[in-house]
Amino acid sequence: MKTKSTSIVQNTYVAGFNAWRPPGQGLTLPKSIEGLPPMNLPSDPDVVVVGAGAAGVAATRRLMEAGRSVVVLEARGRVGGRAFTDIATTPYPLDLGCEWLHSADRNPLSEVAYRLGLTVDRSPPPWDRPTLRASMNKSWQREFYKAIDRFYARVDAAASAPLDRKASELLEPGCRWNGLVDAVSTYINGVELDRVSVFDGDNYEDTETDWRIVEGYGTVIVRLGAKLPIRLNAPVERIDHSGKRIEVVTSGGSLSAGAVIVTVPTDVIASGAIRFIPDLPRKREAAAHLPLGVADKVFFALDGADEFEPDTNLYGATDRAATGNYYLRISGRPMLEAFFGGGLARELEKGGLPAFTDFALTELTGVMGSAFRTRLRPILATAWAADAYALGSYSHALPGHADERAVLAAPIDDRIFFAGEACSRHQFSTAHGAYRSGNKAAKAVLKRVRSAAGAS
Repeated sequence: MKTKSTSIVQNTYVAGFNAWRPPGQGLTLPKSIEGLPPMNLPSDPDVVVVGAGAAGVAATRRLMEAGRSVVVLEARGRVGGRAFTDIATTPYPLDLGCEWLHSADRNPLSEVAYRLGLTVDRSPPPWDRPTLRASMNKSWQREFYKAIDRFYARVDAAASAPLDRKASELLEPGCRWNGLVDAVSTYINGVELDRVSVFDGDNYEDTETDWRIVEGYGTVIVRLGAKLPIRLNAPVERIDHSGKRIEVVTSGGSLSAGAVIVTVPTDVIASGAIRFIPDLPRKREAAAHLPLGVADKVFFALDGADEFEPDTNLYGATDRAATGNYYLRISGRPMLEAFFGGGLARELEKGGLPAFTDFALTELTGVMGSAFRTRLRPILATAWAADAYALGSYSHALPGHADERAVLAAPIDDRIFFAGEACSRHQFSTAHGAYRSGNKAAKAVLKRVRSAAGAS
């Protein structure tokens, strides 16, 4: 399979798709997310949920199970938010957003996937497999694993100190592997270690069990939302909580509700894209201290993929943070999946698929030889920072601001509630963290309703 010259692949950004594709490829909305069946939505529901991602869907289901009337307002023309499975471009589902059931043995969405009849692949993830020798020989692998283990041991120790600090300060001076340790942070946090809070990183809980959903992570959220009262293409512009009932205003009209659950990403809140009346400056400040990093993916068709074991892992470089992580024959498919994070991902997004492709091919041919270029054909690259309704991939706490997750999650007057991965102290940056936070917010709304009923 020959690849076209990337110089003739144009920058085609598809609004709301979070992806760059070569011209001529299918740009129709995947069939599973064309929207929901028309339904009559109440104009004055008990609760308005803002956002139909994992948190919004979880909250809505819990509220409806309790008999509450709900309307979900979703800015995009699809359900899922940063969980997005593309089923239109290739014969295989491609997870453009979240892909892994992290802490899968305790992840509630593992059971949900089973219950929905989806297939959970428990094969070891690429990062738990030996790295391709052309990228890193066995001796180097041992050295790198020891170096990163020492780094995380220092993070654990520093978390007991009275003051927070930048995680980058814990890199071992002069260590040959510091660049690659920093690169790993860009894949995990979406930013380099100098922007990562030691306290926040230590708060994260992980059982180190990681599974995939064969049909796609986004498919789980879409199916959970399939019969919910969701109004698509309805970005919220204003939430006025100055009166007895809350007015939620979109470009297509407004709704009145007794309570609102806001599940949008932190950068959207911090930007003021949704205006609160009265203003909530402390919420915007907390959101700004929990910004979204960027982690983008590029997918290639790979000719002669059977040469490699499924999910073979390799790094483009081992001495710098600005490098890609590459998975060959992902899930046994004839494809290569490339990951880019942090400042590198933000910079490459500016040039779209050609920039991502050129960078990846330069790194890959440096490892695999020049002939490897002819075996790759670029399919698409994600562009999460360019997505107006995300502005990034997942949150990290800036040094000194790990406690802001609790501030962001705290309700306002027991009427405006917040949910999403950034509100989760221990599972931030994950879909299951968002899902659990949505359930928690719904429980808080129901408790408020019961308290109000008891008082009357």
